Amino acid sequence: MLTPARTLQAQLAGNDPVIGLMATDHAWPFLVEICQKSGLDYLIVDCEHGNFSDELVSHICQVGRLANFPVLVRTISCEETVVRRTIDLGPSGILVPCVESTDQLEQVRRAAWMPPRGRRRPGGMGNYWLADYQYDTWRNEFEEHFIVIPQIEAQAGVVNVEAIAAHPLVTAVGLGPYDLSADLGCCWNPEHEDFVAALDHIKAAADAVGKKVWAGCDGPKLRASGYTFLWVGTVTSVLTNALAQIVQGLQNPTDDSPSATETPPPA
Repeated sequence: MLTPARTLQAQLAGNDPVIGLMATDHAWPFLVEICQKSGLDYLIVDCEHGNFSDELVSHICQVGRLANFPVLVRTISCEETVVRRTIDLGPSGILVPCVESTDQLEQVRRAAWMPPRGRRRPGGMGNYWLADYQYDTWRNEFEEHFIVIPQIEAQAGVVNVEAIAAHPLVTAVGLGPYDLSADLGCCWNPEHEDFVAALDHIKAAADAVGKKVWAGCDGPKLRASGYTFLWVGTVTSVLTNALAQIVQGLQNPTDDSPSATETPPPA
């Protein structure tokens, strides 16, 4: 069965850029089609900071499954009941904030995997796409392809990143640059030597076990540094920047540039 999780997993196995968007302040089901039409590879619904209902998140995940477009969810924490409830909504994977040790990943494993490997109790509005809840079906169609990205957002996570990256549950290692810089005492100074050293350490640990590092928002700079699993910003920041460019273009028009308000013809 072709699923969005398998699609994203296959993309991450290659070396081409895999590019997505974060929905923190604004999210709605049609956003999946917008992302897909724009050429993005995935969407992350941010339930750590966003105020979204379970019903809305499940509908967004459902549209993603039907369109074969990966929708991931950032959880509030790695606590077992939180992860289990998030999986009930039907995402292709999860972004787990502030992971500092493999003990936290073991909580995620227990919540995601059925016995005997975990303590998962399948169910929820987002899991009806599975043919049944037999163990072999759940393991082969869900567990083996579920995307798990632990975010490194503190010094303790940097210290333990080799073990975190090597954990069998982990698909890719995520950066939490703002919080990490704050914990390092250089918030927000992305050029600070301690911050740069921490990022280099994280990337080296991921590279050593053949896994990608999920990073954003300065895509061109990160791409030039060898990162390929990228996100371009939040829905709010992308929309704000696009509108600002349109306004600037209208306030300071140039004779040789098309109007930013004009819709280009179909290709």
